[in-house]
Amino acid sequence: MVNAVDSIWRHAERTGSHPALRVGDLTWTYADLRDQVAAWAGRFAAAGIGPQDRVLLVAPTSAEYVPAYHGILACGAVAVTVNSMSTPAELTYFLDDSGSRLVVAAPECEAAARGAASAQGADLWLLEPGDLAVPADPMPPVDLPGSAGAVIMYTSGTTGRPKGAELSHQNLVLSGQAVVEALGVSSEDRWASALPLFHVFGQVTVMRTVLHVGATLTLVPKFDGGALLDVTVDHRISVLSGVPTMWNAMVNVDREFEPGAFDDLRWAVSGGAGLPGEVSRAFLERFGCELLSGYGLTETTAAGACNRAGATRKEGSVGIPWPGVEVKILDMDRKSLPVGEVGEIAIRSEMVMKGYWNRAEATAEVMHDGWFLTGDLGKVDDEDYLWVVDRMKDLVIRGGYNVYPREVEEVLYQHPDILEAAVVGLPDDYLGEEIAAIIALRPGVSFDGPAMRAWVGERLSAYKVPRVYQVVDELPKGATGKILKRGIDRQEVRASGLRVERRPAP
Repeated sequence: MVNAVDSIWRHAERTGSHPALRVGDLTWTYADLRDQVAAWAGRFAAAGIGPQDRVLLVAPTSAEYVPAYHGILACGAVAVTVNSMSTPAELTYFLDDSGSRLVVAAPECEAAARGAASAQGADLWLLEPGDLAVPADPMPPVDLPGSAGAVIMYTSGTTGRPKGAELSHQNLVLSGQAVVEALGVSSEDRWASALPLFHVFGQVTVMRTVLHVGATLTLVPKFDGGALLDVTVDHRISVLSGVPTMWNAMVNVDREFEPGAFDDLRWAVSGGAGLPGEVSRAFLERFGCELLSGYGLTETTAAGACNRAGATRKEGSVGIPWPGVEVKILDMDRKSLPVGEVGEIAIRSEMVMKGYWNRAEATAEVMHDGWFLTGDLGKVDDEDYLWVVDRMKDLVIRGGYNVYPREVEEVLYQHPDILEAAVVGLPDDYLGEEIAAIIALRPGVSFDGPAMRAWVGERLSAYKVPRVYQVVDELPKGATGKILKRGIDRQEVRASGLRVERRPAP
């Protein structure tokens, strides 16, 4: 029997005065956090919420989020964690699909949450700022089978309605153990993050790992490159986590720091999207800290592969599989491919989800002989290092040639004038698909299409060079800061993008 929240009780008993959570000027010890979680668990139980009931939690990252979330798990219920920017229609769908009996929402989410709760006949509690010491009889974590559901997270698929990936208590515990082992995290670490807690990266890889090992978690509720750097210095942060756009923003913060300001920072963990090599090199040069890129999915409880501190690094690789994770590459017939060949990445581990909530058919589609089919393209070498080439759905086939957008984006990020870049395929009557680059430029520079195409052409084969360019102020991003290609209007790019043909020879 197990409950993922047991670790908070364990650390409260052993090192109760050790800092568990910091948000702004607030600091809670493990004893403080245990008391808050116990109060929330008692509050849920008093309201009739019991094992495996679902509770929809819709709130941005905050101090209040942490005990409310763990209170749900402690009483044996399932936390349905969704984007705080969800619309009333989206929340109604999440409520209906999950069968949640209760909505816990931050005040800024109240209007959307109230409408959805009313439509579904669910109760609504507001997670007010400072709503920490809730009046209730405290309740310790209930014992549950490891397979019992703990969390449902909805995946933002490119087609169809979102599917709820159900993660078990065992999934959460094993994921925390794997991160601790892979990265050498200890209770003495101070880990900071500006990632949203409804997402698997911030919620599991960061929050659950920190509370599993008994370290200190510092949350920055809203990402700002300068603010996160200030927290890193002021709290002597040893581990940072974020997505590539965050690192890019931090590298470009126009401010000088005192020598040695980042001496406590051991490493920064990058996920959520491919890490451009240029961003990694710039971060190391400016802050003296290695960026450790990793790979995982909601359906695998974020478990996949990661680079290790001090281990051999290979350009573009996301490292070796996590402890307890197996990775192989499959062809279209689900047959294993040899070293070096590109195919679909498949993952097998005890951290793979229970399944998609109430979707047995959809679950069966992504499972093959115990292996989870990720939908990502990749390759491995003879030392088990994994390269994520691209999403299968993002692959561009131009004139019969396979073009992986991530490879082209890596090159674009090396250009001194480009701040952000995304590459997509556009319908083309002759070639089937044409390659388009949507780019955001650094302040004060102008775009020269022919010169850009010539520059890229010096670094990539001709068939991989984008012919269409669109310059934007910034690229669309999700709540984690990850660039969202589905937010790019391809019809607009096709209609208004600058088409650049080969520059004539002088």
